[in-house]
Amino acid sequence: MILFRPVGTKELALIEQSGFLAFPPRLPEQPIFYPVTTEEYATQIARNWNAKYNKDKAGYVTKFEVRKQFLDNYELRIVGGKNHEEYWIPAEDLEEFNRNIVGIIQVIAKFETIE
Repeated sequence: MILFRPVGTKELALIEQSGFLAFPPRLPEQPIFYPVTTEEYATQIARNWNAKYNKDKAGYVTKFEVRKQFLDNYELRIVGGKNHEEYWIPAEDLEEFNRNIVGIIQVIAKFETIE
């Protein structure tokens, strides 16, 4: 199943360190990992949130594939509008999530805010 994740520069650097094979562990204040189901939704977050509110004023959209059999263990949630679908993966399951990524994590878009 194709999923997307909006990320900032720091998270992208950690993804790159993994060889674009895994997402980094969550921070203690981040108990949930939120991959989203559409490029449109990931773009909204990367452009309208990450690029505006991160210190470096940049946001990226990543695209990757995850085995559907793994995702079947998690509820698909709608947050906000009908196009705002995401999976809520508990932080303690992220390592297993990463093992179920098929191929590499691709960066498909970059957004910057110029001040």
